[in-house]
Amino acid sequence: MDTLLMLANLSPELSNAVTSVAPAAGADLKIYAYGIFLLLVLLFLALDLGVFHREAHEVSMKEAATWSVIWVTCGLLFAIAVYFAYENHWLGLGLNTPMYNTTEAVNAGAQLIVSGEVRGLDAAKQYLVGYVVEKSLAMDNIFVIALIFTFFGVPGKYQHRVLFWGIIGALVMRGGMIFLGAGLIMQYQWILIIFGGFLILTALKMALIKGNDDVSQNIVVKWCKKVFRVTEFYDGQKFFTKRTLKPTYTKDASGKEIMDPPPAGSLSVKWAITPLFLALIMVEITDLVFAVDSIPAIFAITPDPFIVFTSNIFAILGLRALYFCLAALISKFRFLKPALILILAFVGVKLLLLSVPPYLDIIGMTKSAPIKIDTTISLMVVLGTLALATVLSVVLPSKPGAKH
Repeated sequence: MDTLLMLANLSPELSNAVTSVAPAAGADLKIYAYGIFLLLVLLFLALDLGVFHREAHEVSMKEAATWSVIWVTCGLLFAIAVYFAYENHWLGLGLNTPMYNTTEAVNAGAQLIVSGEVRGLDAAKQYLVGYVVEKSLAMDNIFVIALIFTFFGVPGKYQHRVLFWGIIGALVMRGGMIFLGAGLIMQYQWILIIFGGFLILTALKMALIKGNDDVSQNIVVKWCKKVFRVTEFYDGQKFFTKRTLKPTYTKDASGKEIMDPPPAGSLSVKWAITPLFLALIMVEITDLVFAVDSIPAIFAITPDPFIVFTSNIFAILGLRALYFCLAALISKFRFLKPALILILAFVGVKLLLLSVPPYLDIIGMTKSAPIKIDTTISLMVVLGTLALATVLSVVLPSKPGAKH
């Protein structure tokens, strides 16, 4: 690069050439930024399952609280990495980056979403808002996961394994959805209107319509039981088994339970699905449903796929520890769900204010400039809503025996 710049000083033509090539080269380097981030995530997951949770055990409140603090700290510290990466344009981050255009430019006839330079402070704020929004929306996921584990009677010591592999599936699904969504909104910016409307409808549905609590009525569970052989017992933390008899256990000298080998002739030739695998399927479906809600929400903050992806992944990485912290305390936070509904509605309105005005002329109204809510204001609204819900839940606890 130094050689190119020296040549550029000798010739204006070469200078123009270097200027035009640099953004493209930066864009090509972004793939390495995604690769480094994914390697970091895989390292975290490998340490989690291979070192700290090698043996199945019931996660205590102290352990879950410790891991929650660790994951939240990692998620917040990554905002510092985002700041320096975008400020210094490491691996091309911040160069030729999708961003929402200024109101003045849109009024002059420019596109709502353009590619340009994003500085470190703006990127860090966008990441933090996206992280907090995704983290808060993940809270509602915990309600459903607790219901699934209760329905399938998943022993506490096996729940971490289900959630771990659920996170792996979520990484793949959400990654695909994010890059698909990013590609679509760059080509068809009116899709933002659909995203915003969907968020509003989801908030209304959460507020007005009670979901079906009977997991057995789920079409996937019914289909699995029809197509595959499903055992009525757990075979340790295995998802598949050849056992036909429920395992028995013997305590060793230290008092630890050891699974006895299967009786001779009791193993089946064909594999069967254990209830633990059905629980995993339901957790994956749950995350897919919530991803359909939450991913459009973060696109209201920024169209930059790197910010969307990293904030989303860091938010769900701590979901397991957060589940073990809050699953037993959910009933005490009676105002949490209304707060989540308000956050979802706020983000939906934010996205509609941004995307609808430039298209008003299609329905015979006067076209106007998009209304852009500042990222700092969004962060204050989200944090303030969660803080208010927490305080009200403590000050106004639910009455004994009350249903939520």
